[in-house]
Amino acid sequence: MQKVWIYLENGTFLEADSFGATGTTVGEIVFNTSLTGYQEIITDPSYAGQFVTFTMPEIGNVGVNEDDMESAQAHCKGVLVRNYHHEHSNFRSQGDLDTLLKKYNVVGICNIDTRFLTKMLRDEGAMMMIASTEIFSKEELAKELANSPRIEEINYIKQVSTKESYIHKYGAWNHEKMAYNKAVMSDKKVVVLDFGVKRNILNELVESGLEVEVVPSTFKAEELIERFNAGEIGGIFLSNGPGDPLTLVEEKKEVQKLLDKNIPIFAICLGHQMLSIAHGYDTYKLKFGQHGGNHPVANPETMVVEITAQNHNYNVPDNITEIAEVTHQNLFDNTIEGVRYKGKPIFSVQHHPEASPGPHESKYIFAEFAKIVK
Repeated sequence: MQKVWIYLENGTFLEADSFGATGTTVGEIVFNTSLTGYQEIITDPSYAGQFVTFTMPEIGNVGVNEDDMESAQAHCKGVLVRNYHHEHSNFRSQGDLDTLLKKYNVVGICNIDTRFLTKMLRDEGAMMMIASTEIFSKEELAKELANSPRIEEINYIKQVSTKESYIHKYGAWNHEKMAYNKAVMSDKKVVVLDFGVKRNILNELVESGLEVEVVPSTFKAEELIERFNAGEIGGIFLSNGPGDPLTLVEEKKEVQKLLDKNIPIFAICLGHQMLSIAHGYDTYKLKFGQHGGNHPVANPETMVVEITAQNHNYNVPDNITEIAEVTHQNLFDNTIEGVRYKGKPIFSVQHHPEASPGPHESKYIFAEFAKIVK
């Protein structure tokens, strides 16, 4: 293994071992508390621009495979793990994590105290960092980091969104067939605005009985409104994605044009934040974000609790209750997790009901959207 040097903006300087890609890279460091699904996390476009610190100490032990890719490639800047396992054992494994990271130029950092890093991020908040297998000088790393743009200054949507429209042709994972179900043609089509959509979101939309067309983030609202009025589409979905939603100025303008046209709209994560911003309620940044597969969320009226997967650094403000009803609330910090806009067929959630590998307690939300569309 090669040595790697890490410098964080709070002045912390560390040395560790590396796997995956080599070189020098800058990003925001966060921690994820999921016990499984490291490949899905690494290939989730929402992590573009970030280093992911895994609290699960053993990473790499089940290898990787094509079926568990959440997108066409890995998007995070790097991963930090306590113990990396090059030797892997799983009946679905097709290769090792080291090879995957090298293929997509993602830095792997191991033999580092991830508990120390997680507690530091919990106390001080998410922060920018630089990792390098080339630069070992603390002063030079600090200089490089200071001269690099911050994550909120970069529009990562342009990097992760599809460049051309396409029809998604797969449904949910079939455990008996060990393959994804093939899409069944539906009489109702929805358009997905791709800000960095995860494959399993598309799978669950298809599984709910909808035909799914994915369009780039450079979409034009007028075209979608015309298609809805002509009966060609029955609804619109706003996807997850990376970065600060307040940087998406042009996208916000287009979303605003869709709000009062009686079009059924459903959104997850960044899409949930975009709807809030488009309605005039700006998001704010959480101290260290919510990243993991074990977050309890409750319906404020019924107090039914769901265990959810989450991945966000930004949140909608509490005063959104002026125009929306809260449908889900995080029991860790009482932040808003889901809303339904008053007098409109528009609703959204911050958490991930499509979570792969899980939990799956929130999947019913896709069926609710399909019911509105149909």
